[in-house]
Amino acid sequence: MLSCFLLNQIRFLGWPNPILPDTNIVFESMATISIIAQFFLCLSILIVLHEGGHYLAARMTGTRVDKFYLFFDFLFPFPDKMNFSLWKKKIGDTEYGIGWFPMGGYVAIAGMQDETQDAPDPNREPLPDEYMAKSKLQKLFIMLGGVIVNFILGFLIYAMVLWVWGEEKLPTDNAKYGIYADELGQELGFKDGDTVLKVGNVTMDYLDRGVLKRQLTVKQQDEITVKRDGKTMTFKVDETAKKKIMTYKARKSQLIGPRFPFVLHEITAKSPADESDLMVGDRIVSVNDTSTVYFQDFARKAKHYKDTEITIGYQRGEQDTVLFTKVTLDKDGKMGVVSVAANEILEFETIEYGLGEAMPAGFHDGMEFIKDQFAAFGMMFSGDLKVTESLGGFGSIGGLFDPKWDWHKFWIITGMLSLILAIMNLLPIPLLDGGYVMFLLIEMVTGREIPERIMNVLLNIGLYLILGLMIFANGMDILRFIGLA
Repeated sequence: MLSCFLLNQIRFLGWPNPILPDTNIVFESMATISIIAQFFLCLSILIVLHEGGHYLAARMTGTRVDKFYLFFDFLFPFPDKMNFSLWKKKIGDTEYGIGWFPMGGYVAIAGMQDETQDAPDPNREPLPDEYMAKSKLQKLFIMLGGVIVNFILGFLIYAMVLWVWGEEKLPTDNAKYGIYADELGQELGFKDGDTVLKVGNVTMDYLDRGVLKRQLTVKQQDEITVKRDGKTMTFKVDETAKKKIMTYKARKSQLIGPRFPFVLHEITAKSPADESDLMVGDRIVSVNDTSTVYFQDFARKAKHYKDTEITIGYQRGEQDTVLFTKVTLDKDGKMGVVSVAANEILEFETIEYGLGEAMPAGFHDGMEFIKDQFAAFGMMFSGDLKVTESLGGFGSIGGLFDPKWDWHKFWIITGMLSLILAIMNLLPIPLLDGGYVMFLLIEMVTGREIPERIMNVLLNIGLYLILGLMIFANGMDILRFIGLA
């Protein structure tokens, strides 16, 4: 069985839990090694458990499993090319191993035609422990084993994340400095200092960009009510800007977030800030005589002064007096500081879950995510969402992870990808689990086996289709990386 990874654009609508933008920002280069390590750990967990689902289902039905591999021990999709493994050991009648080609994984079930082996000789009677000797229902159980495990894993991770970390949310009323709107947020119609009251007919009790994006895209809401300059007003969302939300280039756009003062939490040693008069606890209030009371104001302004000396105005302690110091920003417009996080300045609400509460809440979050996935598929088929903007491969998956190793985010991403893996493998494409399920259902309804020659043709079509999708998705990642898409 093949583990297929294609990432749907809907992931950019926000996490299952309303996580606000990371305000504890370190001005340093991306930790590439950390991202790669998280990617391979997540990938390994998902592959092993998906294939483990097929393995357990096969064992439960008395079916022999010849191989169980994390990654391929051949050059996929050519099972007879470059056959070697990084590690392998035979236990009982199953060879367990780690392959060298990290594009997925597989279990080789005795007597079954798949991407790793040809169909058994149709002229001989299948052995009792082979796939072909099993009933249709047993075969169906084996085929669905991996998907079942992925669904269970996704819901379980969502629940465990709530149980361990709970939810930290910012009530709208507690965003006392209002919101900031990034470039795309401003195109939608937001202004700095707004208080978001409603999106369509949904009241925004919490400042949650995930809810905002979902309402504007999946639910197609086009009106937003805010409090601006002390007055309540409703504006129509700019349709051109709304369409940009689902584009790949806008994947990291936060649209809105809470404004908060720029207070220094940490200064990196030997950084531009370390060579200035700034100290931890100082409040940054201006750049070159331009007011930057809020962290986001400074971040915007600093982009225009890369590799340039600027004058920073700051306040220290309880003093209202503004002091000044010179700082030369680096080539990225950064000075090497960490800001005090929003949740240390604003009054966030922490919701804790007992295990009994976390299980249904996690299931609910998972189901909402699945609904959004299918809504995205519907938008692609209707033409409202471009396929070129909506599919990604391994590069897109790696881009989800935080440069800093954050177990909270890691498990949320893993749970999300587990559900995506389940959905993608249910697609009725030959060689995927959904393709085999489709064949079995046809045979169960008609009462006739699909002829081998037709099966071979369908499997070859499925192979080319899967390869085409993988080349397209990963090719789009490459084009995006080099700036051509």
